[in-house]
Amino acid sequence: MGFAKMKTWKRIIGISALVLVLLGPAVNATGTAEENIVSGADGPSVSGVPLFPPDHIWNTRIDSLPVDSRSDEYVATIGSDNYLHADFGSGLYEGNPIGIPFNIVNGSQEKKTVLFDYTDESDSGPYPLPDNPLIEGGSDHHIIIIDRDARILYELYAAEKQGDGSWTAGSGAVFNLSGYSLRPSGWTSADAAGLAILPGLVRYDEVNAGEINHALRFTAPSTRKAYVWPARHYASSVTDPAYPPMGQRFRLKSSFNTSGYPYQAHIVLEALKKYGMILSDNGAPWYITGSPDEQWNNDALHTLHQLKGSDFEAVNCSSLIINQDSGQALAPPVSIQTDDRIGIFRNGTWYLDNDGSGTWNTGDKVYNFGTTGWTTAGSDWNGDGKTEIGIYREGVWYLDYNGNGSWDAVPDKVYTFGAPGWIPVIGRWN
Repeated sequence: MGFAKMKTWKRIIGISALVLVLLGPAVNATGTAEENIVSGADGPSVSGVPLFPPDHIWNTRIDSLPVDSRSDEYVATIGSDNYLHADFGSGLYEGNPIGIPFNIVNGSQEKKTVLFDYTDESDSGPYPLPDNPLIEGGSDHHIIIIDRDARILYELYAAEKQGDGSWTAGSGAVFNLSGYSLRPSGWTSADAAGLAILPGLVRYDEVNAGEINHALRFTAPSTRKAYVWPARHYASSVTDPAYPPMGQRFRLKSSFNTSGYPYQAHIVLEALKKYGMILSDNGAPWYITGSPDEQWNNDALHTLHQLKGSDFEAVNCSSLIINQDSGQALAPPVSIQTDDRIGIFRNGTWYLDNDGSGTWNTGDKVYNFGTTGWTTAGSDWNGDGKTEIGIYREGVWYLDYNGNGSWDAVPDKVYTFGAPGWIPVIGRWN
């Protein structure tokens, strides 16, 4: 809901994202998510611009952190039986792309003054607004702009272009994407929690590449009159401690089985296990937000409705804080896998004692991955705390990156490292 200081809530259901790349002051809608968005070992980036440093709290894993002491209460007040919803997708809803789009400009884009409703908590700018920027539909009317030369993120809530060409907005915030600075304590942003929006959006190309390596943004119907790091602002009069504060981190429980979900949904669910989601705004329960793209499979995303609030838990992130006024996070503790189980490999078939009983039964797994004469190479390839299978032959590694026991061109991995006759060695080298 953007500023959400008791604004009337309206929510568009669904989403889809376009990326506007401005090569100069004139608008050229030539960029696509596939061309401009990457997600790698150094953290997520857009058009070569990092979305904050890798050790920023948005980009920090929380799967090894303790459960918050009020987790059950928070989940109950958001809705234990309410389903998870991907508030993004392909196509249009009420004439608008489904999701929160963003614009990319360079340093030559003309900057314009914006008149704010909440001047006291807004960055004055000016803002590099194109003549016809991509803007979120519905009531929130967010405009998100990246200046890729300066590596600056500009975000507006309730933005509106006036008849004379000037701009107004409810609130606005400017973020240095190379740094860790948070908003002043008590300040909103273009989001109710006082956080940046773009770093928490689900973007098609990171899903297509096989991994989301940042927390997601989500909404809840009722929040508390409080906020926790890294949030800076609340948007509620409720003081009941059973309600979650803005900035509260949640994650999908590690016991939830994601293996049967379509590819796009599976990648989102794995991110929710590893990086979780940050409560950023008042809105519909368990709505995760993303940017629109015509390559989203809406049917696949709708399978996320199978998850309920009871599948999630609140996380205590206090151990990651270095400074309350900084988004930089300490490295989380490493989760060590100690419950290895037996398995055998023969002529390309894996027989795995999945239930740990030491005998073969209906709860165990059979995978066909490899062929006669190949060497097994199992390890935690995707960092989910579980062992994924892999095979090695004559200097080539084939790794079951998504852990489904079969070869998929995307997101499974092929690496050339070694030569015929060499022996594969696996370890946590760093």
